[in-house]
Amino acid sequence: MRPLKLWLIALAILGALGLAALAVGTYFLVSAPERAVRAALGYERRAAGLERREIDLPGGIRYVYLEGGQGEPLLLLHGFGANKDNFTRVAKYLTPHYRVIVPDHLGFGESAHPAQADYAPRAQAERLRTLARKLGLTHVHLGGNSMGGQIALTYAALYPKEVRSLWVLNAAGVWSAPPSEIRKRIAGAGRNPMLVQTEDEFAQLVGLVTAKPLFIPRPFLDVLAQERIRNRDLEARIFTQLAADSVEERIRGLAVPALVVWGAQDRVLHPGTAGVLQMLLTHSEVIMMPGVGHLPMLEQPEKSALDYLRFRATL
Repeated sequence: MRPLKLWLIALAILGALGLAALAVGTYFLVSAPERAVRAALGYERRAAGLERREIDLPGGIRYVYLEGGQGEPLLLLHGFGANKDNFTRVAKYLTPHYRVIVPDHLGFGESAHPAQADYAPRAQAERLRTLARKLGLTHVHLGGNSMGGQIALTYAALYPKEVRSLWVLNAAGVWSAPPSEIRKRIAGAGRNPMLVQTEDEFAQLVGLVTAKPLFIPRPFLDVLAQERIRNRDLEARIFTQLAADSVEERIRGLAVPALVVWGAQDRVLHPGTAGVLQMLLTHSEVIMMPGVGHLPMLEQPEKSALDYLRFRATL
């Protein structure tokens, strides 16, 4: 999912121009929601100091990513069904301190979508290391949400000497943890609510992954849904690979300093997973965020960033 309150930014900008402009802007949001979403994304990226870039790697792999800021490199990895703009809001508070790089994973967003590629966390981590090297990075700090956390943990396990710290937010891949509400639904009914086939299903998913209902105009929701609907078949294949992959033995005893963050109201991955990760990771601390669901960096971007900055200051 892309940022879920982008329409507020557009309305705020238009509201500053007066009632007449607001009326025109409201018509624009309703009659041309695709253009409105692109404009809002552009505004958020500029506010965060991020620019869209793309790069080709050997083997026909094409990455599209956002980059901005200066300092030590911080590579941020989005979750399943999402894209690079999931980190745009939190990046606003991070680019003054770090060189922030946020790629679309292969198979998501604007990056390449090869139908028969290996999308397991190990393969994704190896590709991201190739991307990092292509960008001139020999060492990185890694952050990741959900699937991105699963990939970040795998990257650190494969290349521990190249990862200076980990920031994992509601990370996937720890399947010995208590089953979440959504895991129980999948096991019981067989339907996976994380896979979207219609605009209505996407609207329902937005409510599942956040702790508090978000008021989003339906035209905006429908625009955001299209990427998920188009990618549904590939996402089903990727989900199967993710569900078959456990990071637990891979990261047992991993000494990379780690900040583990979890939304206390996460219905996608059980909050008890945070305690399992803390036992597996030698140098880790846990922050449980009340009133937050599966996407802390979207639901509480400033708080998430401040917690991370404090963690980095302790290293």
